[in-house]
Amino acid sequence: MDRLGSAMNDRLSGLADLDQRSREIFRQLVESYLETGAPVGSRTISKSLPMTLSPASIRNVMADLESTGLIFSPHTSAGRLPTELGLRFFVDGLLEIGDLSEGDRSAIETRVAGSNRRSLEDVLTEATQMLSGLSHCAGVVVAPKINMRIKHIEFVALEPGRALVILVSEDGTVENRVMTVPPGLPPAALTAAANFLNVRFQHKTLDEIQNAVGQEIETLKRELDELTATVVEQGIASWAGAEPEEKTLIVRGRGHLIENVDALDDLERIRMLLDDLETKKDMIRLLGLAEEGQGVKIFIGSENKLFSLSGSSLIVAPYHNAEQHIVGALGVIGPTRINYARIVPMVDYTARLLSRLLS
Repeated sequence: MDRLGSAMNDRLSGLADLDQRSREIFRQLVESYLETGAPVGSRTISKSLPMTLSPASIRNVMADLESTGLIFSPHTSAGRLPTELGLRFFVDGLLEIGDLSEGDRSAIETRVAGSNRRSLEDVLTEATQMLSGLSHCAGVVVAPKINMRIKHIEFVALEPGRALVILVSEDGTVENRVMTVPPGLPPAALTAAANFLNVRFQHKTLDEIQNAVGQEIETLKRELDELTATVVEQGIASWAGAEPEEKTLIVRGRGHLIENVDALDDLERIRMLLDDLETKKDMIRLLGLAEEGQGVKIFIGSENKLFSLSGSSLIVAPYHNAEQHIVGALGVIGPTRINYARIVPMVDYTARLLSRLLS
């Protein structure tokens, strides 16, 4: 555990001594914030408390909560908002998680398990899209590296002696590699190499293309001129020699993250989050933390450096294969005022359903 996490745990352990009245006021404040996103004042809390307290008494309790670091007062408002420490305290100790609604359960089962047709890639993509739609956040899945089927290959000249190989998979994924080409290579050779591969190997996996090209070198040289054959051979070799990634990342629903964003500073944080989602290695590493144990994990804001600037939360759970080995994780990313009570069981149920499908 890093020093930030250790320090936070130390502070949380000291909050266990809060009396029942303080806990209830804090709960009402956080629940109101999660619902509205607005600072919460004492009068708002007094209307929803199960006990009778004056606004003045509530303000005194809120002052104590502020001194412990659970809430703070924005300079533009007399109300209070929970801090990241406060959200962690709420999630770990006060959050009441109910069962999934029948509508959510039915939607998950229909979308994820409702067809016998599909490959693992199809199921994972559907699960990601489904979580995004139900949560109105970004859905994310990290999975074993999928050997994608190629829809289109293109070569683009960069500078003398270098070209870019662009692979477009059937699911729309685009991956690039820079390759070395003979000096003075005419553009027609790049076009001919791409045409040859697209006609001969469309809908094949990269492994299948590599094996076929390796076995058909002599045929390749008879059908194509020497320079074009060299482009084909070296272009595919550039992928064969690349260090393979053990995991792949699927993200769906980025557009949900910019819905209902009014303030410019909020929009800037969302832009930073969208940049975070493009940092695949860091995101895969973060989701990989969910593979270190059972059940749902929740990361809030700066608890993880990837979200330290964007102020986001990640709710994630691992899923298993037939041997009960954890092979990946799935979840949602959204603002820190995400609906934890609804989304935690949604992520948990989807992960357990996916594990059953893989068994």
